[in-house]
Amino acid sequence: MDDSQDTFTDQVAGVAALNDPVRRNLYLYVADRRSDVSRDEAASACGISRSLAAFHLDKLVDEGLLEPTYRRLTGRTGPGAGRPTKLYRRSSRQVSVSLPPRSYELAATLFASALDAPEARSAQAELGEVAHRFGATVGAEAYRGANSVPGNRQEAIMTALRAYGYEPYQDTAGDVRLHNCPFHLLARDHRGLVCGMNLQLMTGVVEGLGLQDVTAVLEPRPHECCVAFRIIEPS
Repeated sequence: MDDSQDTFTDQVAGVAALNDPVRRNLYLYVADRRSDVSRDEAASACGISRSLAAFHLDKLVDEGLLEPTYRRLTGRTGPGAGRPTKLYRRSSRQVSVSLPPRSYELAATLFASALDAPEARSAQAELGEVAHRFGATVGAEAYRGANSVPGNRQEAIMTALRAYGYEPYQDTAGDVRLHNCPFHLLARDHRGLVCGMNLQLMTGVVEGLGLQDVTAVLEPRPHECCVAFRIIEPS
């Protein structure tokens, strides 16, 4: 189902599905994982039985909040390899309820459409400057609030961005990446404009944190934000 076609009833049902604490914990666990989650893994993590986990995970699939995938975890193929395991990941569906109804996304889409026009180059540059200044403010506030030190660079960045919905994490290479794009719907239709703004925002965060050996780069990955933070190795 496309996000824009969700009815008010559908959106309310999506939110209501998370009212159950067990279901909410399962959703949050799956959403936080970087890889697909099995029923056994989810049950163990949430301290419940496998059958109860399966019931609630499938209810979340029915509501469109999770999506299932199937894979043989043993890596074996062919006859005798056994059935593929049902796994779960967070879906791309966005759920939002506003009472009374508001349409900030419509306003943002109209603003982005106007800024994306070829004749709006100066406005695009101004947007980048505004985003950079705001990012620097976010970084500076995080630095003061956490008493950040140079030896904890990744955690300083993650602290600054968690409150804005980016869901930062550290990958195996030591880079900080952003599991969620808060501007997903806008970026889908105005990628150059939105990703350019986001890069300026993240560059400002690095500046505000005073991190001389970290750089923000555009490095899109499927289902993630387009920006990554890379440690600059001494030459």
